[in-house]
Amino acid sequence: MWVIVLEALGAGLLLVFIVWWTMFSGRPRGERKSPPDVAGK
Repeated sequence: MWVIVLEALGAGLLLVFIVWWTMFSGRPRGERKSPPDVAGK
């Protein structure tokens, strides 16, 4: 029983790591800044 729980926990942590890596890799300080508002012209 505990093996299944540990395996599910490991798979969940791996999924979170992969999502975090693909979102923030290659960016120097995390999330990009929003572009300037072009509708205000």
